[in-house]
Amino acid sequence: MKVLAVYSIKGGVGKTSSAVNLAFIAARAGYRTLVWDLDPQAASSYYFRIKPKHKGSSKQLIAGDGELENLIKATDFENLDLLPSDFAFRNLDLLLDSKKKPTRQLKKHLKPLAESYDFVFLDCPPNISLLSEAIFAAADVLLSPVIPTTLSLRTLEQLQAFMTAHELEKLTVLPFFSMVDRRKKMHKDMMRHLLDTVPNTLTTVIPYSSEIERMGLERKPLGAYSKTGPSAMAYNELWQEILARISISG
Repeated sequence: MKVLAVYSIKGGVGKTSSAVNLAFIAARAGYRTLVWDLDPQAASSYYFRIKPKHKGSSKQLIAGDGELENLIKATDFENLDLLPSDFAFRNLDLLLDSKKKPTRQLKKHLKPLAESYDFVFLDCPPNISLLSEAIFAAADVLLSPVIPTTLSLRTLEQLQAFMTAHELEKLTVLPFFSMVDRRKKMHKDMMRHLLDTVPNTLTTVIPYSSEIERMGLERKPLGAYSKTGPSAMAYNELWQEILARISISG
C-alpha cells in the first residue's frame, strides 16, 4: 500500500481536485483506492456526495482507539472508497496533541488497511501543524500542487525548509504544476524556473480550466463526466508520471 498525500501550505492550489481525480484514475485502472478527507471543509466528501456515518466520527477515531475501516464508505465508483471529513476536523491538532506520539497516529490507523488498498490518497488542509507532521510520518510521497506564481513557489520553499529542519529529506516530494494559464508569461517563466531548480518537479501541467471547476456542480471526479477533455487527459498523464516516479523511488 502506497500513501500519497496531496499537500501544500497554500490554499486554493487544486489539492482536493487533484486528490479526487488522481484517485479516480487509479481506481479506474483497477487499483484498490481510498481517499481520506482530512480537511474540515470536507471538499472531497462533497465531490463524492458522501457524509460521515456519524457527525464527528473521524474526530472520535483520533481521540480514541476506534477502527478506521468502520468509518470508510463506498463511493459510486468501483475500487474507490472514501473516509469522509466533517467540520469537527478543525480541532484535529488539539486531539493529536493529547496523544502519545501524536505524529504517528495517522500511520498507526492506516497500518491495518495495508492488505485492503493499493493506494491511499490523503486530501490535506493547507497549513503547517501537528497534523501536517502526522501526514509526513504516514505518507510515502507528498504530491504538492504549485500554481506558477511567486506566492505559491514561496510556500514550496517554506515546505522544503521545514522538511530539512526536521530531517524529513527521505520523504519524497513531487511538486507539480496546477491551475496553469499558458497565456501568461509569468506562468511560463515560473515553470521553467521550478523545473531548473527543483529536480523532482513533475513535467505534466494541469491547466486552469472551467472543465475542472465543473466538479463542484457535477459533484463527481472530472473523468466521470469529461473523459477526453484536455484537463482529464492532463490528469491521466500526471498519474502515469507519478507511477513512474514511485517505482523509481521504491
